[in-house]
Amino acid sequence: MKYKLNQWLWKWHVIAGMVSLPIVLLLSITGGIYLFKADYEAPIQQSTKQVVPMGTAIPYQQQWEIAKSSMTKKPSAMVVPEGPDRATEFFSGRFGHKTSFFVDPYTAKTSGTIRADEGLMYKVRKLHGELLLGGFGTKIVELVACWMLVLILTGLFIFWPARQRGIQGFFIPRIANGKRLFFRDIHAIGGFWVSGLLLLVLAGAFPWTDVVGGNFKNLQKWTGTGFPKSWNGIGIASEPSDTSVTLDDIVAKANDLNLPGEITISFPKGKNGVYSVGNTYYPELDKQQKFHFDRYSGAQLLHQQWADVGVLMRGRMWVMAFHQGQFGPWNWYLMLGIALLLIAVSISAIFSYLFRKNKGSWGIPKVPKSFTVGYGIVFILILLGVVLPLFGGSLVLIVLYTKLGSRGTAALKE
Repeated sequence: MKYKLNQWLWKWHVIAGMVSLPIVLLLSITGGIYLFKADYEAPIQQSTKQVVPMGTAIPYQQQWEIAKSSMTKKPSAMVVPEGPDRATEFFSGRFGHKTSFFVDPYTAKTSGTIRADEGLMYKVRKLHGELLLGGFGTKIVELVACWMLVLILTGLFIFWPARQRGIQGFFIPRIANGKRLFFRDIHAIGGFWVSGLLLLVLAGAFPWTDVVGGNFKNLQKWTGTGFPKSWNGIGIASEPSDTSVTLDDIVAKANDLNLPGEITISFPKGKNGVYSVGNTYYPELDKQQKFHFDRYSGAQLLHQQWADVGVLMRGRMWVMAFHQGQFGPWNWYLMLGIALLLIAVSISAIFSYLFRKNKGSWGIPKVPKSFTVGYGIVFILILLGVVLPLFGGSLVLIVLYTKLGSRGTAALKE
């Protein structure tokens, strides 16, 4: 029975590989390249972000007026400069739609504009996330991510019973037993050691997907475990007055908070809007905070800490930051190692498959006709199909194709 189950899982492991492996290889390469985004863009953007201090800097309020009159879309927030040699960044939009406008505080002129949807690394990210095919490509990547989960789970089961060489079977591939076994061992051993980390990587990828990611956002909304509305200043109001504080006053308050990481000031929306001061600090997410100030009196209206964010959102932000290697050098090098190891595992799988399969056949392992899938496995498949709808739909199509194909073959034989 155990042998038959192993063969059945091996069959689906091969099918999962055929569905996903070429794109997994592409995602590994583009993901590894994207880790170098900051290093690649730093020298390109240096002339825009860096200025030469000379004389006295003009007030932030005046810099804001320059940005408002120069930008096509009015800025929604400002990044507090980290030093006197930094241009002041005003930006509108978010993520891929973000446009940053930089003001030289010493010359009162723009030092440049940076759009998130321009440059080589933006194309690498779009290739990684949607294969340059828009929404359709995003769903292909999501489908591949679903089948990667199947690859990991089936691969672990197949690998474990086959480790009859003792402890060395978990570390050392067989070199003298032919190319097929060598590449199979490279694939199996590498896949075994990277499998746990790959589950974390996949967890960090799914929030960007359309179906699973969209369902997760809905779950956060229904359970109230996302960002509280007040995190972005919603539901908090300033008390109207004849006088108002300046942006310079808010910058001074932000600097007095001594927040770690990048500090952002979101501007008031409407006459009752508030200034919101927050920090982005990936090495320690729990040190991120939000402060909301009255735009007229400058009084602090609300202080929120990371613990005020819903548990699902905190978990989501953690796995997404891990996926991007943002927790520091250890995380960056770990993600680069995962990308390189996944490339090696994918290439060795291709060679192992090609050396194994006979010419003119798909090379899918045969399963004894007497084998029947147990209720436990059926339950797991149904559960995966519900949680990962694209996987469930593709599994139904594959099963139907297999059944119809086998019936057609049987009919021809008769």
